[in-house]
Amino acid sequence: IGDAAEHIAGFCLLNDWSARDIQAWEYQPLGPFLSKSFITSISPWVVTAEALEPFRQAQPARPEGDPQPLPYLLDARDQANGGFDIELEVLLLTQAMREQGLPAHRLTLSNSQYMYWTVAQMVAHHSVNGCQLQAGDLFGSGTLSGPQGGQFGSLLEITEGGKKLIELASGEVRKFLEDGDEIILRGRCSREGFASIGFGECRGIVQPAR
Repeated sequence: IGDAAEHIAGFCLLNDWSARDIQAWEYQPLGPFLSKSFITSISPWVVTAEALEPFRQAQPARPEGDPQPLPYLLDARDQANGGFDIELEVLLLTQAMREQGLPAHRLTLSNSQYMYWTVAQMVAHHSVNGCQLQAGDLFGSGTLSGPQGGQFGSLLEITEGGKKLIELASGEVRKFLEDGDEIILRGRCSREGFASIGFGECRGIVQPAR
């Protein structure tokens, strides 16, 4: 794990779209399978690890009662400097909202500081069983949700599994995405004394089946 950071070239935003209707059917016994493997969207460029150095921070302490990582995943330097302060925002724009000229509706505002594992820990763990990682391989961190309301990273969490309606300025409501809906991911680092760094938008529109 002490060498893992040397193999991380940079970062981008990633949306690994989920078909929740299919997932509900297949997850026992397979878990997320075809419901997660059909499409992935990424932002337009890679922000280098060097550019994000000013926005590094200590990895947050584990919740009380959680076990300490095993020795091969625990490195003092990584714990002190392996986290990142990246503001993350997710927005929803429906077809009706576009037609009415309405702005996108913010679904959540969170931060990468809530990651349970550091990026170096993910790389180290993925490599221990002999996986032949290659230059250019892309890792997804998993959903980055914060502990408070308004910080949940997926629509399934925001709507409590489809039980809670999201009311939009267009008069529409959403529990799950519908045809024509656009999801927009944004990420930005800001700290006094340093230039702000954005990741470019990760956008995708749900298209009807053909």
